[in-house]
Amino acid sequence: MTTEIQEIERPTLPFAVAPLLITIALVALQVFYYGDVSPHIPLTIGVFITAAFGWWRGYRWKQMQDGMFNVIHVALPAIFILYTIGMIIGTWIHAGTVPLMIYYGLQVLDPGYFLFAACIICSVVSIATGTSWGTTGTMGLALIGIGEGLGVPAHMTAGAVVSGAFFGDKMSPLSDTTNFSPAVVGTDLFTHIRNMMPVTVPAMLLALAAYLYFGLSFADGAIDQVKLDVAINTLRDKYSLSFLALLPAVVVAVLALKKMPALPGLFAGVLAGAVCAMALQGAGLHDVFNTMLFGYKADTGVAEVDALLSKGGIMSMNWAVTLILVALAFGGLLESTRCLETILNKIVSFAKTRGQLMLASLFSVLGLHVSTGDVYLAMAIPGRMFAPAFRGKGIHVSTLSRTMEDGGTLTAPLIPWSSGGVFVAATLGVATLAYLPWAIACWASIVIDIAYAFTGAFVPKSTEGDLAQWKELDENVLIDGVMVPGSLVKPSALNLG
Repeated sequence: MTTEIQEIERPTLPFAVAPLLITIALVALQVFYYGDVSPHIPLTIGVFITAAFGWWRGYRWKQMQDGMFNVIHVALPAIFILYTIGMIIGTWIHAGTVPLMIYYGLQVLDPGYFLFAACIICSVVSIATGTSWGTTGTMGLALIGIGEGLGVPAHMTAGAVVSGAFFGDKMSPLSDTTNFSPAVVGTDLFTHIRNMMPVTVPAMLLALAAYLYFGLSFADGAIDQVKLDVAINTLRDKYSLSFLALLPAVVVAVLALKKMPALPGLFAGVLAGAVCAMALQGAGLHDVFNTMLFGYKADTGVAEVDALLSKGGIMSMNWAVTLILVALAFGGLLESTRCLETILNKIVSFAKTRGQLMLASLFSVLGLHVSTGDVYLAMAIPGRMFAPAFRGKGIHVSTLSRTMEDGGTLTAPLIPWSSGGVFVAATLGVATLAYLPWAIACWASIVIDIAYAFTGAFVPKSTEGDLAQWKELDENVLIDGVMVPGSLVKPSALNLG
């Protein structure tokens, strides 16, 4: 008779962390020792190592397979969005949308203020559309081209793009993760957004100051004007640079503001790009179909321009999608065999004060994100487990949803095997570890969170309504090492120090 999952006790801590540590060691060997940024095979081996540990403890393959597929099922919309953005990149280049942005950007933007402007532009677009991926794949791609023409290193441009795009994603009420975080912990959207501002705004100001400071070093740099003129003239000669080419971007922005779901809204941008490619650039229908599948292949006669504009298509996303699927399978196995539950319970048991609880929640999200590569899994599990403890400590749960966003949304582009890191690296053509130091707004938020945990600044207290909601929960709460039903616990029973 098959053993049911609920009949199997949680593993001990050494047993729970063993498959995780082995897998991390294999990934580190691949990335840092062999210098290969493709962690697919180490993660795949990690899946079967975790399954072997689960089998030893009594889980059968069908149970573990269901755990993997459940997590993959939750992330399928993100995978379809990834493929759709691949089509957007291809069709928007073919339509002249991206070449138009690059053409005018090369003439308008100043090298000294370019990084500052790139970050601002991406943040505005991302707030308006609610998608960091869409912003990176369109405006970000254009800015990479502009930066190269102005003599700004690609890894610095990518960092500024990532800071702006993911800042906007985090603060936009249209973003999926911005709606997901408060829903998990049980607070409302705009309370969540207001409580993120004391962290996110200083982090963004710090990033902008750094981009301005370092960017000014390019102000007096020697620009290869001949090379720049060649790029500008090539774009003007090879593409019809009518402002009608901006129609696909306008369509996506308008649909986002009307709260159209991400997938159909982005696909409308694909169709608009296809129409503009045929109407403005003289492409045939079959050419557009090939662009959607294989990406756009530029043939301008200028190698630098061709390399920049030969991108996109569904097939270009397969490296990213396969990595995401493997990472999700690994995370699903860790969850279904209760390894993550053991690790998080141990972390919660050590959190005795407000500051310790905040740090524990932040590093739990970070740890799960690094180990599983999935932002939703990394946010959902700690969110469910820490919310009762936050209420019990008298901390408003919007503080928890804030740390979830900082450890999830903002670190997504910084982890090479996370869906965000994979997408950014594949789209912009810059390795994750190369642009990471320059994605200042992302990692600065974590530093500020840690400072607030130690000082207690900007940590709102639970309201009466929040505490009343907490007392009605049936979730388990950890008190002095014992899990007690939340509905039986009074706030006064906990140490609120």
